[in-house]
Amino acid sequence: MKIVVAGTIGRSGLGGQAWAVLQYLLGFRALGHQVFYLEDCGKSSWVYNWEKAEWTTELDYPAEYVGSCLSPHGLRWIYRTDEGSRGEALEDFLEFCMTADLLLMRAVPLWVWRKEYSGAKHRAFIDVDPGFTQISIANGDQGLGEGIARCERRFTVGQKIGDAGCAAPAVGGPWLKTLPPVFLPEWPLADSEAKHFTTIVRWQGFKEVAFNGVSYGQRNAEFPKLQDLPRRTRQAFRIAQMGVDPKTLEAHGWDVVPGEIISKTPQSYREFIQQSRGELGIPKHGYVAMRGGWISDRSVCYLASGRPVVIGDTGAEIGSGEGFQTFADLDSAVAAIENVNSDYKKHCLAARRLAEDTFATDKVLPKFLAEVFN
Repeated sequence: MKIVVAGTIGRSGLGGQAWAVLQYLLGFRALGHQVFYLEDCGKSSWVYNWEKAEWTTELDYPAEYVGSCLSPHGLRWIYRTDEGSRGEALEDFLEFCMTADLLLMRAVPLWVWRKEYSGAKHRAFIDVDPGFTQISIANGDQGLGEGIARCERRFTVGQKIGDAGCAAPAVGGPWLKTLPPVFLPEWPLADSEAKHFTTIVRWQGFKEVAFNGVSYGQRNAEFPKLQDLPRRTRQAFRIAQMGVDPKTLEAHGWDVVPGEIISKTPQSYREFIQQSRGELGIPKHGYVAMRGGWISDRSVCYLASGRPVVIGDTGAEIGSGEGFQTFADLDSAVAAIENVNSDYKKHCLAARRLAEDTFATDKVLPKFLAEVFN
């Protein structure tokens, strides 16, 4: 089977986003499929240059980042706009795309629809911002709604979207449920017993949204309930963050490192996670308030590394409580951390088993493809 995977690696310039797409590319290839990565920016490229701390419209910077992430794995890719392309020859991509069995769009649809995209036999979209995506459509984002509607199959990592207890509208669907996959050969079990529970956050990637008179915010709206966590336990915490003055966090006992440095490459991102004791996951306020069952593509990397996950409760039901625990407030966060530390080795092994049994690409992707072609 020939699969085109469309993503945002070059436009993000961050290792975490690269891994989120790599899991699919490597996973599909391991299942015996041919894959091609596509990044289409439409009219022009508009990318933040992390080295120069400025925005740029030139193609070489983001394209070089895509190449640095994918070429070491022998993956084919193209970065394109109306103004030109980088990577594989456009003619080679067009030939592949026009005969593809599946065009898969992750996170965002293709804003400019070119005729070759209609050549793929099937099209699918994966929503990785559950609740926010549906509210944006309900609130009149015509471009988003039309872009997603081009896909016959629409998936979400929100395990509760459409359920009675979820506050998000079920518009834009029907929404099929899928899990964020992890390619285990690239995420081996880490064997060091590290000191810090860690997380990687971007405080305000997008603006808050409102639906039915209720506002749903970003991580900056959820964090205050946890800001005194380091004062409540002897456990050390480290945040790799972007978007807030480090002194604000350090005043409450958090160890802070620059998120853009930690996430600079897929390798540095993986190293940070595997040298962590576990994940302290801080979801967006909207994920918690909407009860949409969001599951993080970052958390599955911690799990695969044998690093327990302690994360804010979004309504998702994962595992039996070993290796993956949720909290609703400061007290339950403290209790979850202490529970993990009381038998750390047990939770490490349980985390890895959960990744192997539930989130591994060879478990997630065959089911995904079966639903695409059903």
